[in-house]
Amino acid sequence: MRVLGTITLGMAAALAIGPVVASAAPPPSPVVEGNSWVVQQVPAGYRVTLRLDKPVAMRAARPLLAVNGKPVGVARQSADGRTLTLVTTDKVAAHAHDVQLTWPGDQRMSVRALAGGPTDAYWLNARKGPLLKDDPGKPGKYKVETAEYNLGDEAVLLPGLGQKSEVVGKVYAPVGAAGKRPLVVFLHGRHESCYGDESAPSDKPWPCPKGTKSVPSYRGYDGPAKALASSGYQVVSISANAVNAFDFDAYDGGAQARAELVLDHLKRWRQWSTIGGGPFGSKYIGKIDLQNVGLMGHSRGGEGVARAAVVNADRGGQFGIRAVLPLAPVDFARSTVPGVAMSVLLPYCDGDVSDLQGQKFYDDTRNSITGDGAARSTVTVLGANHNFFNTEWTPGQSVAPSFDDWGGEGTKAPCDAKYAGRLKAKEQQAVGTAYVAGFFRLQLGHEKQFLPLFDGSDSRTASAGKAVVRVVAQAPLASRRDVTAFDKALPKGALSGKATAVVCAGETGKSACLTTTGAGDAPHWDPAAFASHAPTLAVTKLSWTDKTGVLRLNLPTVQRDVRKYAALSFRAAPDPTSTPKADLTVRVVDGRGRAASVPVSTVSDALVRMPGNQTAGLPKNLLRTVRIPLSSLKGVDLRDVRAIELRTDRVAKGSAYLSDLSFSSPGIGVSAPTVKAPKVTVSDVTTKEGDKGTTYADFVVRLSRPTTRPVVVYAETSLPFAEVMPVGDVAKAVVFKPGQVRQTVRVPIKANTRDSYDVKFDLALAAPREALLAKSFGHGLVLDDDPSPKFTVGKLVTTEGKGEVRFPVKLSAPSDKHIGFGGLWKDGAAVLGKDYRGQYDPPEHTLTGGIEVAKLEGELTVTVTDDKVKEPTETFTAFLDTVDGIDGLQLPIAATGTILDND
Repeated sequence: MRVLGTITLGMAAALAIGPVVASAAPPPSPVVEGNSWVVQQVPAGYRVTLRLDKPVAMRAARPLLAVNGKPVGVARQSADGRTLTLVTTDKVAAHAHDVQLTWPGDQRMSVRALAGGPTDAYWLNARKGPLLKDDPGKPGKYKVETAEYNLGDEAVLLPGLGQKSEVVGKVYAPVGAAGKRPLVVFLHGRHESCYGDESAPSDKPWPCPKGTKSVPSYRGYDGPAKALASSGYQVVSISANAVNAFDFDAYDGGAQARAELVLDHLKRWRQWSTIGGGPFGSKYIGKIDLQNVGLMGHSRGGEGVARAAVVNADRGGQFGIRAVLPLAPVDFARSTVPGVAMSVLLPYCDGDVSDLQGQKFYDDTRNSITGDGAARSTVTVLGANHNFFNTEWTPGQSVAPSFDDWGGEGTKAPCDAKYAGRLKAKEQQAVGTAYVAGFFRLQLGHEKQFLPLFDGSDSRTASAGKAVVRVVAQAPLASRRDVTAFDKALPKGALSGKATAVVCAGETGKSACLTTTGAGDAPHWDPAAFASHAPTLAVTKLSWTDKTGVLRLNLPTVQRDVRKYAALSFRAAPDPTSTPKADLTVRVVDGRGRAASVPVSTVSDALVRMPGNQTAGLPKNLLRTVRIPLSSLKGVDLRDVRAIELRTDRVAKGSAYLSDLSFSSPGIGVSAPTVKAPKVTVSDVTTKEGDKGTTYADFVVRLSRPTTRPVVVYAETSLPFAEVMPVGDVAKAVVFKPGQVRQTVRVPIKANTRDSYDVKFDLALAAPREALLAKSFGHGLVLDDDPSPKFTVGKLVTTEGKGEVRFPVKLSAPSDKHIGFGGLWKDGAAVLGKDYRGQYDPPEHTLTGGIEVAKLEGELTVTVTDDKVKEPTETFTAFLDTVDGIDGLQLPIAATGTILDND
């Protein structure tokens, strides 16, 4: 009982669904239990609780609980990180024989196979693009000066977190650089906040308790920081350990708090670079250009910097944030980052954010606002894991404990440590340095010599070594002509021969693109944490059964002159259920019928399945670039291109995904905060649950101004980890027609007459079109309006030798709360340990008991011992000094136990 009582306390702290007072009350009777876990039935299903020997590891992904090897949902962790709880309706919980902590993608670890996939050999010797003459990974002409500032562990209160954070940063400055310098801010991700002796008691996870030190994650990006600073850029890498310590309870995983932390540092640099003061005096006055700012965020920091760019735009563009690089990021909320140049770096062997969900930043943003002039790209690095981009997260380099997030050290399967294509830590860091430095030098410094790294041509740098990198790019609007996104049905007559084409999106439903047995192998289509029903990328799935298939797109008159563009490109990937190496011919036809044909395989490996064997979350099904230089279309009149054909004449049978066909030329684009875009906000709502039928929480979704184009945003309830669930699931598109600025999203609330806790929940907005997300989470609160039932404890009269007996504990009506109570046994003539025993062994005067949810009677047990001595009637008393779940109760409550002699 004592172990179960401890679990209940951790669970209560973790749920945070109402005003819970801690006590030693036992939980409801378990359905099934193990040494460190218990499954209990509650009105909303089954509560699964796992108690850990040490705090759950800090990772970017959200922890899951697996019952009998099957993940049943995201777990809520307690403040001390040792208790994980969730409520599930999955009936596997009722028959649990094992409960384990797992992570998204961990399922692949348990079924890892030694054999590789059919294309592994290709990727070990994959095609390589040309080397650039200039290498952004190499040191520039300036010496680099470093310094740190520390304004305290609790220097700023962060909205979105409700906690105070440190303001700590490491500065990298070019010595002798003249004039104002672009500023780049680095933000690390979710890692342990403290390390050392964790035995010292602490009432909160931050600041670091006595005996421990702060993990210096912010010092882990020296490579790209020094590469940039040596080329004339100012870099600041900031610490976010307080956010990591508290974001387990943040409604959005900490994205808003991280954004606010970035903006707070920028505000301080505005002062230090204009009027001076602070840690640097006048050193940086006139040296920093805060209208030319770049942000790099790693892991959860990636979503944080994306959110910072959007919040900055919503607040009028105080800072000129013009470039954002999310590195191995999470994208829990499907936000967009329009107007700002963006490159998303995706490590193929990411063992933490294993579904490469940062891909959706690109997919969702690329066409989200009409007229967006920024350039964007994704950079997929084969052989790279999640952690090693940061030296402070890398074994052998870090001062605090660190690990390889992919694991799998014992095999030669793709991504495992012994795999020939896996990058060593320093090799991976060199790749990160080259692409991080190259991106910001391109976008902030307009150093156009680095365009080939980000235009999809697969150019490379010497400093990146053997790394295989694949880039997908959306050229700026000014140098791009879109033909089709392949997200709608093809025109009538576009298909001929034995070929079919369907538009697909997602992993489930009739229009699903693919159904795989892997975990995290569909980055375009895996559901997001807070927007699991929001539509994902729509593509065309082209399938063929012989070599006669033709998909023909006829160009309208206004699109036929393509002389000003450098290339024809589209995104493609092989269907994982089809041939591992597909191929198509691209045929371009002019007005005189002259044509040029280019096999995809001669210019791209986009139709070659990526490495892996379909048992380890691999291969990733990622769209990649097919780029055909227009200069290679010999004999075709580029002033009069009439049609583009995709022919199935290369492989007799196959299937492939297609997206984003366009003509384009590389370009830097126009990048700035999107201050003129309409902003979407959602209100907060408080409502009473009611007694009968269904009531509603009406969230108001507002647009900051009327528009001439329809605005669409997806709204979805983000439900709590509650045991009684009055809140209904809502997932819908909210559409603002031209001129409309207000819409209502109704969330049904199931009424009842039972006393319960107040329930908190959220309405999340995601994937906006033609607008920017300002306030994207609406906070809902359902107030319970039912009175507490009457709670009584009656007298006990029993005879010695009866063994375990119960005091009558009753409620006048069922409650949706666990009624837990505690107090002390007080001896009278009856003595604890001699005449009776409480719940604990050896005997203690501590008293605990409880009434399960929806029950009228509860348990307050006592064991009456037997003896052979004739003695008078004896009494003792149960004193209850705490009762959780009953309002307005007068305490203490005393109930007398009477033991009659039987000798």
